[in-house]
Amino acid sequence: MDGDSIGKMEELETKRALMSHRSLARLLPPASAAILATAIACAVDLHVAPGGKDSQPGTYEQPFATLQRAQQAARAAAAKGAVTVRIHGGTYYLAETLVFTAADSGTEQAPVIYRAEPGQDAVLSGGARLELQWRLYRDGILQASTPEDLEIDQLFVNGQRQPMARYPNYDPDVLVYGGYDRNCFAPERAARWKDPAGGYIHAMHSASWGGMHYRITGKDAENRVTYEGGWQNNRPSRMHGEHRFVENIFEELDAPGEWFHDAKTRTLYCYPPEGVDLKTATVEVVRLRHLIELRGSKESPVRWITLQGLTFRHAARTFMENKEPLLRSDWTTYRGGAVFLTGAEDCRLIDCELDQVGGNAIFASAYNRRIAVRGCHIHESGANGVAFVGSPDAVRSPLFNYGETFDYAKIDRTPGPRGDDYPADCIVEDCLITRNGRVEKQTAPVQISMAESITVRHCSIYEVPRAGINISEGTWGGHLIEFCDIFDTVLETGDHGSFNSWGRDRYWHPDLRTVDREVAADPALPFLDARRPTVLRNNRWRCDHGWDIDLDDGSTNYRIESNLLLRGGLKMREGYRRIATNNILVNDTLHPHCWFEKSGDVFRGNIVMGSYRPAVMNIAKWGETVDFNLFTTSEDDRARFAKNGCDEHSIVGDPMFVDPESGDFRVRDGSPALAIGFQNFPMDRFGVRKPELRAIARTPEIPALRQPAGADRMRPRKGTSSAASRSR
Repeated sequence: MDGDSIGKMEELETKRALMSHRSLARLLPPASAAILATAIACAVDLHVAPGGKDSQPGTYEQPFATLQRAQQAARAAAAKGAVTVRIHGGTYYLAETLVFTAADSGTEQAPVIYRAEPGQDAVLSGGARLELQWRLYRDGILQASTPEDLEIDQLFVNGQRQPMARYPNYDPDVLVYGGYDRNCFAPERAARWKDPAGGYIHAMHSASWGGMHYRITGKDAENRVTYEGGWQNNRPSRMHGEHRFVENIFEELDAPGEWFHDAKTRTLYCYPPEGVDLKTATVEVVRLRHLIELRGSKESPVRWITLQGLTFRHAARTFMENKEPLLRSDWTTYRGGAVFLTGAEDCRLIDCELDQVGGNAIFASAYNRRIAVRGCHIHESGANGVAFVGSPDAVRSPLFNYGETFDYAKIDRTPGPRGDDYPADCIVEDCLITRNGRVEKQTAPVQISMAESITVRHCSIYEVPRAGINISEGTWGGHLIEFCDIFDTVLETGDHGSFNSWGRDRYWHPDLRTVDREVAADPALPFLDARRPTVLRNNRWRCDHGWDIDLDDGSTNYRIESNLLLRGGLKMREGYRRIATNNILVNDTLHPHCWFEKSGDVFRGNIVMGSYRPAVMNIAKWGETVDFNLFTTSEDDRARFAKNGCDEHSIVGDPMFVDPESGDFRVRDGSPALAIGFQNFPMDRFGVRKPELRAIARTPEIPALRQPAGADRMRPRKGTSSAASRSR
């Protein structure tokens, strides 16, 4: 299609949009209609194209060349009406992070939109393309001279990120790190290295609670490697005894795709990927940590800016900057990402792709309101997919490390936050988020900490090293997780779930009896931070290496309703007012761990397939109600914990599922489940709805129903013995 035809189509599209807005204006109150009519009349389109010039006016015929120039023009035009910056296909290598401030804001009636032209691939890159003269080094390895002062964080060949020279070599069939060796930096190995300074050690936590990272500083005369780091986990430990590897070591350059950059000699070495001719390939390096920032404040927010249809690529890794503890959770964080928002309101990312970014993909830090991430494909990120993380300054009586405890006499007992420096009323909807945590393992496709009322809806999430969705503590609840499809999680770590939460809030103490005493004196104590219920409903979960839903230490004020749990069951560790109703626990059951005396917990109206699996339940009565459930296994399973007040009215029987082999676990008319109050919920609404994403999204394997032997049902799952439970 020629330029004139494209121009006419754009003109027609604009006219249709204006007609739609005018139709809307007729339905609005007179004052609002007048504002919208003015915005329509003053609407401005600006164009950016790789062949443009910043000296041009930014029209379709004479587009700008850079987004920075378009930003200047959009800022001036936004004062008069709506602005759409139309970004034509091509790669835009950002010289520096593109920062939007309050001065770039739009309004509800006249938003500012930066959008890729329909059908065109507009890539925003934090890297640079290298034009290199390759020559043979040795053994199939090529070398090329690089520009002065070039620092290379990652190397992309034909759009694919390549591994640094590493040991052991990357193997996609090995789940943990793509390969590991306990002796990867032993003196015998390090003796091969002339100068390992600048290399990295990546190692799992000794209990597999995420990963840690170290920068190699050198080696001594006995070839013992020296290093710094290990601060990336809020439950510090030694390195895992087996799961570790090294990278960025020149002498380990020996496999296709591997590379090493010697900054001192300005030489890039690369073992070409199989089937690739480096002399004709596109070779790109990464420079920037952040590509786009929306940076405002509560007093002067960035408002009504939309990023639409764009691809974000080439953001630097940030694992050595991941240092900030997130209260008493197991996590630390780095406040940054390829797209970074702070002090933003009513801003959106729509239909974007975040492709192989090195750290967090999207990070909403501190004060943010009504941020929307919709229809996005986020994959292969080094750390989190989408993170909402408030400021600890908004938390009353904050503690930061697991071992810290409160003097209860000195706790601030005012409910809720002490400020509003946190994300609230935000949404992640209809997104496909896969294979995050390529570098940092204590991460999640959706991470929530010190935030309120975050909605995650119709997302497909899978192939991740730890949880699919993680909520770090109870501050301040009100989250809604619904219609999501989350599976293939906890692939590289342990003691976790497809959904994971902690609740080590103001009320929590690692000694249960201390909490029992303090809550008896002040029953409002557990709800000072978890002030609103968090709801998980109508989701499908599968975790083959942990629990489907893991409500860990102190998690409080949860509603678990109408979820399909395909493998790992429901764990409820100590906490208050967790109400689990109308769930189907396929081939598994409830895992009650360490409940408080008067927890107020409810487990009612669920279908379970085995006896409960308790750990350290040293109380006579379990919760408020554990009853009116359907056991598919045996009368022995139903009656096993009758002495603890459980399941007097529960029943045993065949649930009469409609078509479990195909994943339809609705029950037929006449099912005994209906007698306990169970209600069918949809089995065809899990995961993404957007056609383009649904066409490429995977779904979980549906397990065959099984009836485990009685002895097997009583055998604790690995990691859930009393000793292991107390360690958590």
